[in-house]
Amino acid sequence: MGVFDVDYNKIRERTDLPYAVNTVEHERIPLADGTVLAAKLWLPEGLSQARGVVLEYLPYRKDEFTALRDAIRHGYFAGCGYAGIRVDIRGTGDSDGIIEDEYPRQEQQDCLEIFDWIAAQPWSAGNIAMIGKSWGGFNGLQMAAHQHPALKTIVSLCSTDDRYADDVHYRGGTLMASDMLWWSSTMFAYNARPPFPRFVGDQWREMWRERLEKTPPFVETWLAHQTRDDYWRQGSVCEDFSDIHIPVLTMSGWADGYTDAVFRLMDNLDVPKRAIIGPWAHEFPDMAIPGPQIGYLQECVSWFDRWLATDAENAPHEDSFVVYLQDSVAPATSYEHRPGQWVDLMATSVSPVDVLENVPGQHVLANHQQHGLYSGVFCPFGQDGDLPDDQTLDNALATSFTLAPAQQPLNMLGNPRVHLRVKSDQPTGNVHVRLTDVAPSGSKTCITAGQFNLTHRHSHAEPEALPNGEWVEVAFTLDAVGYRLPAGHRLEISLSPNYWPQIWPAKALARLEVDLDQSQLNVPQSANPVATSLPFPDAETASPLAKTVLREGGRTRQVIKSLTRDEWVLDDFSDEGLRRLDHNGIVYGTKNHNVWRIRENDPLSAETESNWEVDLSDADIKIHVKTQSHMRCDAENFYLVNSLQAYENDEEFYRNRWEKTIPRHFC
Repeated sequence: MGVFDVDYNKIRERTDLPYAVNTVEHERIPLADGTVLAAKLWLPEGLSQARGVVLEYLPYRKDEFTALRDAIRHGYFAGCGYAGIRVDIRGTGDSDGIIEDEYPRQEQQDCLEIFDWIAAQPWSAGNIAMIGKSWGGFNGLQMAAHQHPALKTIVSLCSTDDRYADDVHYRGGTLMASDMLWWSSTMFAYNARPPFPRFVGDQWREMWRERLEKTPPFVETWLAHQTRDDYWRQGSVCEDFSDIHIPVLTMSGWADGYTDAVFRLMDNLDVPKRAIIGPWAHEFPDMAIPGPQIGYLQECVSWFDRWLATDAENAPHEDSFVVYLQDSVAPATSYEHRPGQWVDLMATSVSPVDVLENVPGQHVLANHQQHGLYSGVFCPFGQDGDLPDDQTLDNALATSFTLAPAQQPLNMLGNPRVHLRVKSDQPTGNVHVRLTDVAPSGSKTCITAGQFNLTHRHSHAEPEALPNGEWVEVAFTLDAVGYRLPAGHRLEISLSPNYWPQIWPAKALARLEVDLDQSQLNVPQSANPVATSLPFPDAETASPLAKTVLREGGRTRQVIKSLTRDEWVLDDFSDEGLRRLDHNGIVYGTKNHNVWRIRENDPLSAETESNWEVDLSDADIKIHVKTQSHMRCDAENFYLVNSLQAYENDEEFYRNRWEKTIPRHFC
């Protein structure tokens, strides 16, 4: 399913919402420095002041790229009496200025002024909720920590509290080859689109050229900060959870890349809170796959009625944490639905069981550069090909141990934690651990995995080289999971020094040895999960916008072995389709082609490239943008090349190329 292929008509349209809705397509928000931000409003009719204001603050363009999803959600909130507002971040969409990075201080300072502006509007009582998925979930947490008096609550989906240790750039101190360049290239292409003349006037072309000239490839900054320094601490609310004083509703999915943060928020926030984790990918829970989906908007409105509304009653609150315990399934790269049951995690007793207890001995780990090609993508959006394939090939390339068949179901709920005793003949290196469900048929389904940079064993801020040939202790968590291993199935544990392309490989081939007699892998398990249900099991929305499909989307993802070059290639192409919004005539679409290459026994052969094509047009403009991004390495440096070509009416408007060499440290 491509980004533009979501069928909003499959969700039940709510036609009896209490309030009619007035939509304001374009509103100007002036800032103190003269910058003007662009917003779209949904206002409930018949109220002199809305019951509250729901703000979503994104770089993804209100007029086309998020217009379909904005209409069904903010229209729903307005229909329930809450004003909805979607603001384009500085330097994106129809807003002035330049976006220089993700989550910079400037973005947060601008948002504080947005709060002030909202509080001063006649339709606002000055009570605001922030809501968002991914970027909007991140900046909701960040803004909560600023403690602006108008911000009363947040709803944060698929987000992280830790920008360094748990995001698309680095995880467990390892460099994310799968996403570091890809995500930067995505924003590189997205940020190259102009504002619309209908909203900003004749200056649109001047604004566009300024964006093209001044918006940097973000990867250059991300790759320059290879350890947990002040750059990553800024915007990471885990630095001090006590900065957040307002109620938090948070959600994610087991197939999402950001599930772990939900557990940390529930463990560390001392505020009223509620969490839901379903089987979902990186999407909203009312349409995410795998299903079952839930009534996400009803959950939000129920939360707002308690913590945001001007007419809210001070009803009792108890924190709640509901997760979906997934049943065992055959391996597949996409699922429409996952069987399982909802579990009340706060009422469920969970205790660790060491699955390495009966796996003895010292073992030199197999070290194959192509290990990990069947891992799926780090952060799936629900497209075909996203999820891990049958793990038979990958497990054969790792050092794997298959346990005896389970005598009774093993209900895994939470983060497995691994403690390893290892030694290496190289000063740097990584380790990857994976758990697999081996069915009686022999098929192997990935359950969860985790990765760690061994030089970060004492600190992500101050890495230390590995002592040659000496045993060291490392401890880290695997990704949180809700999974029931049935009786008769076997658990397989796989260990490896690499996991391409999720982890950028170490500088040299290592002889990495693990002492399993002195190691543990503790899986959180529950003998009797407490079943529960959700109050809104069926999704509903406001009326969707009408659109015309001009080009259907599609996706291919394939592993290729070059027998002449002894090279492995992962080739991933997505045509996300071409759409016209009927109400404003805007046409938009993208294509994205990503390639990861590596040769056996040569970690320095690793390279990745990501290319985008973006189309945007309406009655006034016809724009085409092409970008190319490339990353490679040697033992001392990383090498980045980013290039961009922009066309207006099929004629070249702008062209540039950015080249950067960045010293390589402990990655």
